[in-house]
Amino acid sequence: MILISHRGNISGKNVSLENSPNYIKDAIHLGYDVEIDVWYNNGFWLGHDKPLYPIGISFLMNEKLWCHAKNIEALLMMKMEDNIHYFWHQEDDITLTSKGYIWAYPGKQPIKNSIAVIPELYKDNLGVCKGVCSDYIINYKK
Repeated sequence: MILISHRGNISGKNVSLENSPNYIKDAIHLGYDVEIDVWYNNGFWLGHDKPLYPIGISFLMNEKLWCHAKNIEALLMMKMEDNIHYFWHQEDDITLTSKGYIWAYPGKQPIKNSIAVIPELYKDNLGVCKGVCSDYIINYKK
């Protein structure tokens, strides 16, 4: 199963650190993939509700990252690069990532071979999932 840290969180939300480059690197170092929130405004930025941390495009070219475009400009700019795994969603039941994964909104499981997002909110059935994205991803490590 693919284990994806939500914004770098591993054992609970840490709003003051999530989406920060070093926090993301720490989660990757521990062996997790990481979902990050990406903005574009005269360059790439990380941050959930607004752009907070400037980054270079090379930061996004990491096979362990799942880049959630937070504005249309970010989606269009990431789409121009083959080495960035990206997706766009808001409250859609599912969306497809640029690598063809089904990214499922919380509470929409079970969906075969999908990524279950924050499954603990709805006690989602993970039996047929390909992966999990959670703020508590350490709880899914076996």
